[in-house]
Amino acid sequence: MSEDIDPTLFREMLGNYPTGVAVVTATLDDGSPVGMVVGTFSSVSLDPPLIAFFPMSSSKSFARLRTAGAFCVNVLASDQEPLCRTLATSNDDKFDGVDWRPAPLGSPILGDAVSWIECTFDDISEAGDHFIVLGRVQEFEVQRSTLPLLFFQGGYGRFSLGSFVAAPSPDLIQAAQYAEVIRSQVEQLSSDFGVDCSVVARIGWDSVQVLSANHGPLASPAPLGHRQPLIPPFGAVFLADRAEAEIDDWLGRAPDRSPERRELNMALLEKVRERGYSLLAAQPEALEHHREVLREFELSGGLPRQDRVVRQATSELADLFTPEIVPGERYGLASIVVLIPTRHGQPPMALRMTGLPQSVPAERVEALIAGMKLVAATAAAITEGRA
Repeated sequence: MSEDIDPTLFREMLGNYPTGVAVVTATLDDGSPVGMVVGTFSSVSLDPPLIAFFPMSSSKSFARLRTAGAFCVNVLASDQEPLCRTLATSNDDKFDGVDWRPAPLGSPILGDAVSWIECTFDDISEAGDHFIVLGRVQEFEVQRSTLPLLFFQGGYGRFSLGSFVAAPSPDLIQAAQYAEVIRSQVEQLSSDFGVDCSVVARIGWDSVQVLSANHGPLASPAPLGHRQPLIPPFGAVFLADRAEAEIDDWLGRAPDRSPERRELNMALLEKVRERGYSLLAAQPEALEHHREVLREFELSGGLPRQDRVVRQATSELADLFTPEIVPGERYGLASIVVLIPTRHGQPPMALRMTGLPQSVPAERVEALIAGMKLVAATAAAITEGRA
């Protein structure tokens, strides 16, 4: 290092750049596992598929590891800090009690790691007091969708991608205050029909629950402040009176942006415009799948990969959206949503009914919708000072 650069200060400066934490593992000729923790793993090339890591040239662990025919990069999860500290030691028995299995070429795959990449050595070259190790990718897998472990300024941590309980904001506070104005009417509606009723507000591209009345057979599964992404067809009731540019943005949130899918989502939006409400039919398997992917999305911390799964699962509910209500028929409904008229500058809001009986006559559905529209109109009248 140049005499003008203090190595301690240089190390501290580099510590301001967060890095991922990985464990490079290999199996030696005698069958024993060897491994080392690195914060210098990087992708290099897609064609051919190459990765790299940069061990210190004085590393005894790498001196042993480089004698193997292959190695595996294990990306650690944010809850694997204890494992990281165990494998960062120089003990010969540090793999004792560690859960692992062999990759196709024999390298140890660590249990519960986010992902693993098994490679053969492509090149090893010297770079100052480190080696540059190029690995040619042979096999890989994402085995756990969760947040990775990070190293930053001498400590371990994780990404924070945002809570699924919406943080206070001026729009959210305003929506909650608006909902309180009609709390008694919402409570009465829930009690009269024996269902769950809630008031939701559109905050950005999320639907956020700001009031809840639970007189149905099941307690509301979502807490106040819980948010759900608005992906077509969900959110149509909020878009019914919006400008074309905003509707285009909403349509663009669908995973399938083909002309056919766009036409389908526009047709569903037109139905909601005509009726003033949206319905979601109850199809247990599809709805449970949707709930499950939302749970996994939350548990993952909102990873982009899980976000894509949520978008797809939501889009697949289009066939259950806005069914026709025919007199004399019976219906199983998961939800009814009615737009609440709001003044300019207020966040869009809606009244949502869930926890409905499994089989409801069409006439009862119409009565439920009429009751919801009455509460929505009452809200508008109160805020306009007419009631």
